[in-house]
Amino acid sequence: MVLKTFGWSFAITALGLAFAAWQWGWEAFGIVLILSILEISLSFDNAVVNAGVLKKMNAFWQKIFLTIGILIAVFGMRLVFPVAIVAISAKVGPIEAIELALEHPERYEALVTDAHPAIAAFGGMFLLMIFLDFVFEEREHKWLAWLERPLAKLGKVDMLSVCIALIALLVTAMTFATNAHISTGHADKSATVLLAGVAGLITYLIVGGLSSYFEDKLEEEEEREHEEEEKAKAEGKQVSAVGLAGKAAFFLFLYLEVLDASFSFDGVIGAFAITNHIFWMALGLGIGAMYVRSLTVYLVRQGTLDDYVYLEHGAHYAIGALAFILLITIQHEISEIITGLIGVVLIAASFWSSVHRNKRLELEGASAEA
Repeated sequence: MVLKTFGWSFAITALGLAFAAWQWGWEAFGIVLILSILEISLSFDNAVVNAGVLKKMNAFWQKIFLTIGILIAVFGMRLVFPVAIVAISAKVGPIEAIELALEHPERYEALVTDAHPAIAAFGGMFLLMIFLDFVFEEREHKWLAWLERPLAKLGKVDMLSVCIALIALLVTAMTFATNAHISTGHADKSATVLLAGVAGLITYLIVGGLSSYFEDKLEEEEEREHEEEEKAKAEGKQVSAVGLAGKAAFFLFLYLEVLDASFSFDGVIGAFAITNHIFWMALGLGIGAMYVRSLTVYLVRQGTLDDYVYLEHGAHYAIGALAFILLITIQHEISEIITGLIGVVLIAASFWSSVHRNKRLELEGASAEA
Protein backbone atom coordinates (compact mmCIF):
# COMPACT_ATOMS: atom_id res chain seq x y z
CA MET A 1 0.00 0.00 0.00
CA VAL A 2 2.78 2.43 0.94
CA LEU A 3 4.86 1.63 -2.14
CA LYS A 4 1.82 1.84 -4.41
CA THR A 5 0.81 5.25 -3.06
CA PHE A 6 4.28 6.78 -2.66
CA GLY A 7 6.00 4.97 -5.55
CA TRP A 8 5.91 7.96 -7.90
CA SER A 9 7.14 10.25 -5.12
CA PHE A 10 10.12 7.98 -4.44
CA ALA A 11 10.92 7.76 -8.16
CA ILE A 12 10.65 11.53 -8.72
CA THR A 13 12.85 12.15 -5.67
CA ALA A 14 15.60 9.86 -6.98
CA LEU A 15 15.44 11.29 -10.50
CA GLY A 16 15.22 14.90 -9.31
CA LEU A 17 18.17 14.65 -6.93
CA ALA A 18 20.25 12.76 -9.49
CA PHE A 19 19.46 15.36 -12.16
CA ALA A 20 20.37 18.23 -9.79
CA ALA A 21 23.72 16.62 -8.94
CA TRP A 22 24.45 15.83 -12.59
CA GLN A 23 23.42 19.22 -13.98
CA TRP A 24 24.58 21.62 -11.25
CA GLY A 25 26.72 19.66 -8.79
CA TRP A 26 26.50 18.62 -5.15
CA GLU A 27 25.56 22.10 -3.94
CA ALA A 28 22.37 21.91 -5.99
CA PHE A 29 21.77 18.37 -4.69
CA GLY A 30 21.86 19.61 -1.09
CA ILE A 31 19.68 22.65 -1.70
CA VAL A 32 17.05 20.67 -3.60
CA LEU A 33 16.95 18.13 -0.76
CA ILE A 34 16.55 20.90 1.85
CA LEU A 35 13.76 22.54 -0.15
CA SER A 36 11.95 19.22 -0.44
CA ILE A 37 12.02 18.74 3.32
CA LEU A 38 10.92 22.37 3.82
CA GLU A 39 7.90 21.89 1.56
CA ILE A 40 6.83 18.66 3.27
CA SER A 41 7.13 20.13 6.76
CA LEU A 42 5.20 23.29 5.83
CA SER A 43 2.47 21.43 3.95
CA PHE A 44 1.59 18.43 6.14
CA ASP A 45 -1.53 20.25 7.34
CA ASN A 46 -2.38 20.80 3.68
CA ALA A 47 -2.41 17.02 3.14
CA VAL A 48 -4.78 16.46 6.07
CA VAL A 49 -7.24 19.11 4.87
CA ASN A 50 -6.98 17.93 1.26
CA ALA A 51 -7.81 14.40 2.41
CA GLY A 52 -11.06 15.66 3.92
CA VAL A 53 -12.08 16.94 0.48
CA LEU A 54 -10.54 14.18 -1.63
CA LYS A 55 -12.38 11.39 0.20
CA LYS A 56 -15.59 12.71 -1.36
CA MET A 57 -14.22 11.94 -4.85
CA ASN A 58 -14.11 8.61 -6.64
CA ALA A 59 -10.93 6.79 -7.71
CA PHE A 60 -10.91 8.51 -11.12
CA TRP A 61 -10.76 12.01 -9.64
CA GLN A 62 -8.18 10.91 -7.11
CA LYS A 63 -5.98 9.91 -10.06
CA ILE A 64 -6.66 13.29 -11.70
CA PHE A 65 -5.57 14.93 -8.46
CA LEU A 66 -2.29 12.97 -8.52
CA THR A 67 -1.56 13.53 -12.23
CA ILE A 68 -2.99 16.73 -13.68
CA GLY A 69 -3.19 18.23 -10.21
CA ILE A 70 0.48 17.66 -9.50
CA LEU A 71 1.41 19.24 -12.84
CA ILE A 72 -0.55 22.32 -11.83
CA ALA A 73 1.04 22.29 -8.38
CA VAL A 74 4.63 21.82 -9.58
CA PHE A 75 4.74 23.82 -12.80
CA GLY A 76 2.02 26.30 -11.91
CA MET A 77 2.79 27.28 -8.32
CA ARG A 78 6.46 26.26 -7.98
CA LEU A 79 7.79 27.50 -11.35
CA VAL A 80 5.32 29.71 -13.21
CA PHE A 81 4.06 31.55 -10.10
CA PRO A 82 7.41 33.05 -9.02
CA VAL A 83 8.12 34.07 -12.62
CA ALA A 84 4.64 35.60 -12.96
CA ILE A 85 5.18 37.62 -9.78
CA VAL A 86 8.34 39.15 -11.21
CA ALA A 87 6.80 39.71 -14.64
CA ILE A 88 3.88 41.64 -13.13
CA SER A 89 5.98 43.55 -10.59
CA ALA A 90 8.68 44.55 -13.06
CA LYS A 91 6.20 44.98 -15.93
CA VAL A 92 8.19 42.70 -18.22
CA GLY A 93 7.37 39.63 -20.26
CA PRO A 94 7.74 36.07 -18.93
CA ILE A 95 10.88 35.44 -21.02
CA GLU A 96 12.49 38.59 -19.66
CA ALA A 97 11.48 37.52 -16.13
CA ILE A 98 13.21 34.15 -16.57
CA GLU A 99 16.33 35.89 -17.92
CA LEU A 100 16.21 38.21 -14.91
CA ALA A 101 16.00 35.23 -12.55
CA LEU A 102 18.97 33.49 -14.19
CA GLU A 103 21.23 36.49 -14.83
CA HIS A 104 20.28 38.85 -11.98
CA PRO A 105 19.03 36.68 -9.08
CA GLU A 106 19.36 39.47 -6.49
CA ARG A 107 17.08 41.76 -8.49
CA TYR A 108 14.69 38.85 -9.03
CA GLU A 109 14.50 38.15 -5.30
CA ALA A 110 13.93 41.85 -4.56
CA LEU A 111 10.95 41.94 -6.93
CA VAL A 112 9.42 38.84 -5.35
CA THR A 113 9.93 40.32 -1.89
CA ASP A 114 8.26 43.54 -3.03
CA ALA A 115 5.23 41.54 -4.18
CA HIS A 116 5.02 39.66 -0.86
CA PRO A 117 2.34 41.93 0.76
CA ALA A 118 -0.13 41.14 -2.03
CA ILE A 119 0.72 37.42 -1.97
CA ALA A 120 0.41 37.23 1.81
CA ALA A 121 -2.88 39.14 1.86
CA PHE A 122 -4.44 36.92 -0.82
CA GLY A 123 -3.28 33.64 0.72
CA GLY A 124 -3.92 34.79 4.28
CA MET A 125 -7.53 35.71 3.59
CA PHE A 126 -8.23 32.50 1.68
CA LEU A 127 -6.84 30.35 4.50
CA LEU A 128 -8.49 32.47 7.20
CA MET A 129 -11.90 31.84 5.62
CA ILE A 130 -11.24 28.09 5.63
CA PHE A 131 -10.37 28.22 9.33
CA LEU A 132 -13.33 30.42 10.32
CA ASP A 133 -15.89 28.37 8.41
CA PHE A 134 -14.55 25.25 10.16
CA VAL A 135 -14.64 26.57 13.74
CA PHE A 136 -18.03 28.26 13.31
CA GLU A 137 -19.69 25.03 12.14
CA GLU A 138 -21.43 22.62 14.53
CA ARG A 139 -19.58 19.29 14.55
CA GLU A 140 -20.16 15.88 16.06
CA HIS A 141 -16.61 15.61 17.41
CA LYS A 142 -15.05 18.50 19.32
CA TRP A 143 -11.34 18.56 20.08
CA LEU A 144 -11.12 21.73 22.20
CA ALA A 145 -14.70 21.59 23.42
CA TRP A 146 -14.34 24.63 25.71
CA LEU A 147 -13.56 26.73 22.63
CA GLU A 148 -15.46 24.98 19.85
CA ARG A 149 -18.87 24.88 21.57
CA PRO A 150 -19.24 28.68 21.93
CA LEU A 151 -17.76 29.25 18.46
CA ALA A 152 -20.30 26.82 16.95
CA LYS A 153 -23.10 28.82 18.61
CA LEU A 154 -21.67 32.07 17.25
CA GLY A 155 -21.51 30.45 13.82
CA LYS A 156 -25.32 30.54 13.62
CA VAL A 157 -24.99 34.26 12.83
CA ASP A 158 -25.09 34.62 9.04
CA MET A 159 -21.90 35.79 7.30
CA LEU A 160 -20.00 36.04 10.59
CA SER A 161 -16.84 34.50 9.13
CA VAL A 162 -16.85 37.00 6.25
CA CYS A 163 -17.27 39.92 8.66
CA ILE A 164 -14.40 38.75 10.89
CA ALA A 165 -12.16 38.13 7.88
CA LEU A 166 -12.85 41.63 6.52
CA ILE A 167 -12.14 43.17 9.92
CA ALA A 168 -8.84 41.27 10.05
CA LEU A 169 -8.00 42.52 6.56
CA LEU A 170 -8.79 46.14 7.45
CA VAL A 171 -6.67 45.96 10.59
CA THR A 172 -3.83 44.40 8.63
CA ALA A 173 -3.97 46.94 5.83
CA MET A 174 -4.25 50.00 8.06
CA THR A 175 -1.81 48.88 10.77
CA PHE A 176 0.91 46.72 9.24
CA ALA A 177 1.07 48.27 5.78
CA THR A 178 0.99 51.87 7.05
CA ASN A 179 3.53 51.12 9.79
CA ALA A 180 5.82 49.59 7.18
CA HIS A 181 5.65 52.88 5.28
CA ILE A 182 6.50 54.89 8.41
CA SER A 183 9.31 52.65 9.64
CA THR A 184 11.00 51.83 6.34
CA GLY A 185 10.03 54.65 4.04
CA HIS A 186 8.71 52.22 1.44
CA ALA A 187 5.55 52.93 -0.52
CA ASP A 188 2.30 52.55 1.36
CA LYS A 189 1.01 49.03 0.64
CA SER A 190 -2.40 49.41 2.30
CA ALA A 191 -4.32 49.68 -0.99
CA THR A 192 -2.45 46.70 -2.44
CA VAL A 193 -3.09 44.62 0.68
CA LEU A 194 -6.81 45.52 0.64
CA LEU A 195 -7.24 44.64 -3.03
CA ALA A 196 -5.31 41.38 -2.75
CA GLY A 197 -7.14 40.40 0.44
CA VAL A 198 -10.54 41.07 -1.09
CA ALA A 199 -9.46 39.03 -4.13
CA GLY A 200 -8.56 36.14 -1.82
CA LEU A 201 -11.94 36.39 -0.09
CA ILE A 202 -13.83 36.51 -3.39
CA THR A 203 -11.85 33.52 -4.70
CA TYR A 204 -12.75 31.51 -1.62
CA LEU A 205 -16.45 32.44 -1.83
CA ILE A 206 -16.67 31.62 -5.56
CA VAL A 207 -14.71 28.37 -5.58
CA GLY A 208 -15.98 27.16 -2.21
CA GLY A 209 -19.55 28.15 -3.06
CA LEU A 210 -19.50 26.35 -6.40
CA SER A 211 -17.97 23.19 -4.91
CA SER A 212 -20.53 23.17 -2.07
CA TYR A 213 -23.37 23.76 -4.52
CA PHE A 214 -22.42 20.88 -6.79
CA GLU A 215 -21.67 18.65 -3.82
CA ASP A 216 -25.19 19.25 -2.51
CA LYS A 217 -26.65 18.68 -5.97
CA LEU A 218 -24.67 15.45 -6.21
CA GLU A 219 -26.12 14.18 -2.94
CA GLU A 220 -29.64 15.05 -4.13
CA GLU A 221 -29.00 13.33 -7.46
CA GLU A 222 -27.61 10.22 -5.76
CA GLU A 223 -30.75 9.98 -3.62
CA ARG A 224 -32.95 10.40 -6.69
CA GLU A 225 -30.94 7.81 -8.65
CA HIS A 226 -31.20 5.37 -5.76
CA GLU A 227 -34.98 5.72 -5.75
CA GLU A 228 -35.15 5.29 -9.54
CA GLU A 229 -32.87 2.25 -9.39
CA GLU A 230 -35.10 0.60 -6.81
CA LYS A 231 -38.12 1.37 -8.95
CA ALA A 232 -36.39 0.10 -12.10
CA LYS A 233 -35.35 -3.14 -10.41
CA ALA A 234 -38.95 -3.76 -9.44
CA GLU A 235 -39.98 -3.21 -13.09
CA GLY A 236 -37.03 -5.11 -14.56
CA LYS A 237 -35.50 -1.98 -16.13
CA GLN A 238 -32.14 -0.25 -15.88
CA VAL A 239 -31.47 3.41 -15.16
CA SER A 240 -28.66 5.23 -16.96
CA ALA A 241 -26.27 7.26 -14.83
CA VAL A 242 -26.17 11.04 -15.17
CA GLY A 243 -23.03 13.14 -15.43
CA LEU A 244 -23.58 15.50 -12.51
CA ALA A 245 -20.91 13.72 -10.46
CA GLY A 246 -18.36 15.00 -12.95
CA LYS A 247 -19.37 18.61 -12.30
CA ALA A 248 -19.30 18.13 -8.56
CA ALA A 249 -15.89 16.45 -8.65
CA PHE A 250 -14.52 19.10 -11.01
CA PHE A 251 -15.37 21.96 -8.67
CA LEU A 252 -14.05 20.05 -5.68
CA PHE A 253 -10.87 19.51 -7.70
CA LEU A 254 -10.74 23.23 -8.49
CA TYR A 255 -11.19 24.00 -4.79
CA LEU A 256 -8.31 21.66 -3.95
CA GLU A 257 -6.03 23.38 -6.46
CA VAL A 258 -6.77 26.85 -5.06
CA LEU A 259 -6.31 25.47 -1.55
CA ASP A 260 -2.94 23.99 -2.52
CA ALA A 261 -1.92 27.30 -4.10
CA SER A 262 -2.72 29.17 -0.89
CA PHE A 263 -0.75 26.68 1.18
CA SER A 264 2.23 26.92 -1.16
CA PHE A 265 2.69 30.69 -0.75
CA ASP A 266 4.79 30.36 2.40
CA GLY A 267 6.90 27.59 0.86
CA VAL A 268 7.61 29.56 -2.32
CA ILE A 269 8.45 32.75 -0.45
CA GLY A 270 10.47 30.88 2.18
CA ALA A 271 12.48 29.16 -0.56
CA PHE A 272 14.06 32.49 -1.46
CA ALA A 273 15.77 32.45 1.94
CA ILE A 274 17.66 29.37 0.72
CA THR A 275 18.24 30.00 -2.99
CA ASN A 276 17.45 32.41 -5.83
CA HIS A 277 17.82 29.73 -8.51
CA ILE A 278 14.31 29.23 -9.90
CA PHE A 279 15.01 25.76 -11.29
CA TRP A 280 16.49 24.49 -8.01
CA MET A 281 13.50 26.01 -6.26
CA ALA A 282 10.97 24.42 -8.62
CA LEU A 283 12.69 21.02 -8.40
CA GLY A 284 12.93 20.98 -4.60
CA LEU A 285 9.43 22.30 -3.94
CA GLY A 286 8.04 20.06 -6.66
CA ILE A 287 9.49 16.94 -5.01
CA GLY A 288 7.96 18.04 -1.72
CA ALA A 289 4.62 18.66 -3.41
CA MET A 290 4.64 15.08 -4.73
CA TYR A 291 4.89 13.72 -1.19
CA VAL A 292 2.09 15.99 0.00
CA ARG A 293 -0.15 14.69 -2.79
CA SER A 294 0.74 11.06 -2.09
CA LEU A 295 0.19 11.57 1.63
CA THR A 296 -3.25 13.02 0.91
CA VAL A 297 -4.29 9.93 -1.07
CA TYR A 298 -2.76 7.65 1.59
CA LEU A 299 -4.83 9.30 4.34
CA VAL A 300 -7.99 8.83 2.26
CA ARG A 301 -7.40 5.19 1.36
CA GLN A 302 -6.36 4.22 4.87
CA GLY A 303 -9.38 5.95 6.39
CA THR A 304 -7.07 7.79 8.77
CA LEU A 305 -9.40 10.74 9.21
CA ASP A 306 -12.18 8.39 10.33
CA ASP A 307 -9.92 6.59 12.80
CA TYR A 308 -8.29 9.74 14.20
CA VAL A 309 -11.20 12.14 14.40
CA TYR A 310 -9.26 15.14 15.75
CA LEU A 311 -6.66 15.23 12.96
CA GLU A 312 -8.84 17.47 10.83
CA HIS A 313 -9.27 19.83 13.78
CA GLY A 314 -5.53 20.10 14.27
CA ALA A 315 -4.99 20.77 10.58
CA HIS A 316 -7.57 23.55 10.54
CA TYR A 317 -6.06 25.18 13.61
CA ALA A 318 -2.73 25.02 11.76
CA ILE A 319 -4.45 26.70 8.81
CA GLY A 320 -5.68 29.47 11.10
CA ALA A 321 -2.18 29.94 12.49
CA LEU A 322 -0.71 30.04 8.97
CA ALA A 323 -3.32 32.60 7.88
CA PHE A 324 -2.40 34.96 10.71
CA ILE A 325 1.31 34.36 10.09
CA LEU A 326 0.91 35.33 6.43
CA LEU A 327 -0.88 38.54 7.42
CA ILE A 328 1.78 39.35 10.02
CA THR A 329 4.60 38.77 7.50
CA ILE A 330 3.33 41.72 5.48
CA GLN A 331 5.50 43.78 7.82
CA HIS A 332 7.42 41.40 10.09
CA GLU A 333 9.63 38.49 9.05
CA ILE A 334 8.82 35.13 10.62
CA SER A 335 11.10 32.13 10.24
CA GLU A 336 9.79 29.27 8.12
CA ILE A 337 10.98 26.96 10.91
CA ILE A 338 8.47 28.56 13.27
CA THR A 339 5.73 28.34 10.65
CA GLY A 340 6.40 24.66 10.03
CA LEU A 341 6.74 23.78 13.71
CA ILE A 342 3.40 25.36 14.62
CA GLY A 343 1.61 23.16 12.10
CA VAL A 344 3.49 20.02 13.14
CA VAL A 345 2.83 20.64 16.85
CA LEU A 346 -0.90 21.25 16.35
CA ILE A 347 -1.35 18.17 14.16
CA ALA A 348 0.76 16.02 16.50
CA ALA A 349 -1.35 17.18 19.47
CA SER A 350 -4.59 16.39 17.62
CA PHE A 351 -3.22 12.96 16.66
CA TRP A 352 -2.27 12.20 20.29
CA SER A 353 -5.74 13.30 21.42
CA SER A 354 -7.31 11.01 18.81
CA VAL A 355 -5.23 8.04 19.99
CA HIS A 356 -6.14 8.78 23.62
CA ARG A 357 -9.84 8.98 22.65
CA ASN A 358 -9.71 5.65 20.81
CA LYS A 359 -8.07 3.93 23.80
CA ARG A 360 -10.67 5.39 26.15
CA LEU A 361 -13.51 4.14 23.93
CA GLU A 362 -11.92 0.67 23.78
CA LEU A 363 -11.67 0.57 27.58
CA GLU A 364 -15.28 1.73 27.95
CA GLY A 365 -16.40 -0.92 25.44
CA ALA A 366 -14.48 -3.63 27.27
CA SER A 367 -15.97 -2.53 30.59
CA ALA A 368 -19.49 -2.59 29.14
CA GLU A 369 -18.99 -6.12 27.79
CA ALA A 370 -17.67 -7.29 31.16
